Amino acid sequence: MPLNVVQRLLLPACKTVRPSTAKGLAARLPAHHSSFQTNHFLSRAAGTKHWSRHTKSAGTSEIVCMATAMSESNPITVENLEVQRIPCLSDNYVWLLQEKKSGKVAVVDPSEFKPVASAIQERGLKLDYILNTHHHWDHTGGNEELKSKFHCTIVGPKADKGRIPGIDIALADGESWQFGDLEMQVFDTPGHTRGHITLWFPQVQALFPGDTLFALGCGRMFEGNAQQMWTSLSKLKPLPPATKVFCAHEYTQSNAKFALSIDPDNQALQKRAALINDLRKQGIPTIPSTLQEELDTNPFLRPDDPAIRKNLRVPEGASTVDAFAAVRKAKDNF
Repeated sequence: MPLNVVQRLLLPACKTVRPSTAKGLAARLPAHHSSFQTNHFLSRAAGTKHWSRHTKSAGTSEIVCMATAMSESNPITVENLEVQRIPCLSDNYVWLLQEKKSGKVAVVDPSEFKPVASAIQERGLKLDYILNTHHHWDHTGGNEELKSKFHCTIVGPKADKGRIPGIDIALADGESWQFGDLEMQVFDTPGHTRGHITLWFPQVQALFPGDTLFALGCGRMFEGNAQQMWTSLSKLKPLPPATKVFCAHEYTQSNAKFALSIDPDNQALQKRAALINDLRKQGIPTIPSTLQEELDTNPFLRPDDPAIRKNLRVPEGASTVDAFAAVRKAKDNF
């Protein structure tokens, strides 16, 4: 696609995108994408509101990079779920959710009070729920002040209810909870902490994994072990490839550097890392991603890949858990 067309697609929605970024976005699309698919991708990159679950080419689903589909002023709308990013602290993302049919509002992992309360009030909303994935202060730091101000209900992990400030509803693996017209399903995903949960909205294919799964990474195992973390990640791998992954931190660029160090010949990873670098130069977030992107490029979901095993000198015949532990150890020491 000609550069001037790329710029026309990007600039109306995002005035700060440089020509080099527009050119990079176009150049890194697979060659077999049609003009329709390219326009579709670029409109998502420019921050337009509505989201399509996938595009198709020659009968094959093509999951395209979704990282720039939203900005602080322009949310993603997936059917009846609207998702807004609220940057907090140095690299946290709090996710503001609105279920459009009922008007119910929730935030996921509010690390601090002021930016979250401001975002809610600026939009003329009332906070109904806080959804916590785990107890760490940078995910629960705003709980009590937000609950005091908005009289909202706090939903969190049953396995860690003693460490979730103000918790009202405690949920465990396999349980469901209703957020307006949407069902939220819960996975117990220990490893980062012993009581971590992941939140899954199957009707709109949206996943909120907290610090279990990151774009190109996974959480450090502060309270768990490799077996627990791999079991947790294995619960997420079978979800639909088009699943939107709304993780909690902007770690993607550093994760990409590590991933390339142990999987340097992965072409999908090379292209993704280059795009990530382009985005971060512009101060553009890289999240959400898709599960398909993670399955293709995230080394923590690919410990059985022969190249990764070879580069990490994982012994022949070692278990998947042992290989995963080697990936995690390498990242910890990177």
